[in-house]
Amino acid sequence: MKIKKAILSPGRTGFYFDDQKAIKAGAETDGFNYLGEAQTPGFTAVRQPGESISIQLLLEDGQIALGDCAAVQYSGAGGRDPLFLAEDFIPILESVLNQEIVGRELSNFRSTMAEFEALEYEGKALHTAIRYGFSQALLDAFAKSKNCLPCEIIAAEYELDLEPKAIPIFTQSGDNRYDNVDKMIIKHVDVLPHALINNVPKKLGEKGEILKDYLKWLVERIESHKVEENYQPILHIDVYGTIGQIFGPDNSAGMAAYLKELADLAKPFKLRIEGPMDAGSKEAQISCLAALTERLDQENIPVELVADEWCNTLQDIKDFADAGAGHMIQIKTPDLGGIQNSVEAVLYCREKGLGAYQGGTCNETDRSAQICVQIAMASRPDQILAKPGMGVDEGFMICYNEMQRTIAYLEAKAEL
Repeated sequence: MKIKKAILSPGRTGFYFDDQKAIKAGAETDGFNYLGEAQTPGFTAVRQPGESISIQLLLEDGQIALGDCAAVQYSGAGGRDPLFLAEDFIPILESVLNQEIVGRELSNFRSTMAEFEALEYEGKALHTAIRYGFSQALLDAFAKSKNCLPCEIIAAEYELDLEPKAIPIFTQSGDNRYDNVDKMIIKHVDVLPHALINNVPKKLGEKGEILKDYLKWLVERIESHKVEENYQPILHIDVYGTIGQIFGPDNSAGMAAYLKELADLAKPFKLRIEGPMDAGSKEAQISCLAALTERLDQENIPVELVADEWCNTLQDIKDFADAGAGHMIQIKTPDLGGIQNSVEAVLYCREKGLGAYQGGTCNETDRSAQICVQIAMASRPDQILAKPGMGVDEGFMICYNEMQRTIAYLEAKAEL
């Protein structure tokens, strides 16, 4: 089966590009917008529409394989690739696909992606969003050529067993951290609420008091509004380095004491804290996060730390895992480029005994979310992110339904 033609179109994502540097510096909100000047290169406003590029690969038998190029909400931050604007990158993608992909015979997904990952345009590596979107379309092309699901291609090439079992889904609230929690409780979401604690004065508190009050409310809300007595979600809160801002990124003693307070408030629920500090570089982040992880373990403080900032590529994930920097690592799918890297990252975390959180960003599309569910069904991370968007319902629906369809298919196929 050959790829006959590549068709590209600009698209919108499920959320926005946000200038994290400007937000951390105190950019004021105005309704759903932000006021003030952008501070990250490429941004023209603190918040601007998320953009994507859809790739349709027309196969020689007439079938069409789909994938979407998308980048994270906080593009250009924490060592990530710059802002991904469709107008800038469609010409690049068109040139690369016509030169390297159109006319190619579909033979092996992993080897084809290894070649594509190594390609350059004008002396630079292809943007992670380009590699991400193309890998989705290519995987779909292989699945269509074999009359199977994408997860079956991944399972076959990585020699993995496919299990018709659900993977815990993690939903994020965005700034609507109260009303959206009710949606999560009603739908019995496995992991919640993210809460978007990305600012010290307004969301964490100069002494961490705002987050403590929120955590008290969260526990009480779950206990008073859950329908089934055995509903026991995991609490996962992303603090975007703000704890390190008030205590110092290398002050493991101070942060550990505060995290112990949070763990006590979270009872009877398990607590995960993502991105406790941002130390400003990969090396410093690994050092600070590993020290805090070790201290929590030594003091038996029941908080799982989740690595995120400065942990962007497959090699980054391996380096964080090898150093014991965190109990769980977020595999932020668009940042890793090709989706095969996300598969390998999950497998590496499992090999090292760490939790694997196949994440991503609210700033993706329905298509990228569906393909991410497919690769998760083969690689089996500990949790996956409901995406795109911050409204809970839409992202959860897309991921939950794709997962349930896949489970039903695998069960039916096993009976044939």
